[in-house]
Amino acid sequence: MWIKICGMTTPEAVAAALAARVDAIGFVFADSPRQLTLEDALALAAPARGRVRCVAVTRHPSQRYLDDVLAVFRPDVLQTDADDLRVLKLPKQLELLPVFRAWEGPHARLPPRLLFEGPTSGSGVPCDWTIAQRMARRTQLVVAGGLDAANVATAIGAVRPFGVDVSSGVEERPGVKSPAEVVRFAAAARGAFDMIQQEQQSA
Repeated sequence: MWIKICGMTTPEAVAAALAARVDAIGFVFADSPRQLTLEDALALAAPARGRVRCVAVTRHPSQRYLDDVLAVFRPDVLQTDADDLRVLKLPKQLELLPVFRAWEGPHARLPPRLLFEGPTSGSGVPCDWTIAQRMARRTQLVVAGGLDAANVATAIGAVRPFGVDVSSGVEERPGVKSPAEVVRFAAAARGAFDMIQQEQQSA
């Protein structure tokens, strides 16, 4: 079970994620209503350091900009498209969460852990749960795209993922999280993961 809330923009959102005992929170450094400056992200992340994984979320960053993100923000994890990782120079000790938006089939090589989502991050468009379920059999898959408190249990039941990630599905308006929805989402996801664990133990 692994729960990530992405797109932190307010101290209230960070506090809600911490209260909900999630595993990771994301800070966006790409074109988005949730995009932050390095300085704002650094300040927002301060209460979370050492309590959850702080994830720097990018998409097709230049090497120079990514170097600044790593030097200033100092993320625990870098999330970016899998294609980006083929060209970027990264510290060997940096934890990675590659983003996949499609799957080349059962013979494709997959990393130990990945995030699978829809075509556009933060758009609320679901990924293909059938494909996600097949991938989840082969790696630690974090499912994202179009999730919210109402459907996350269904997604977990269908995909059987390692984890889940949400952004727009817990917002009161674009770019601003609803603390209550963050807590609801985490509780719903945790309940679904617990149910699967109980099924496996009784099988």
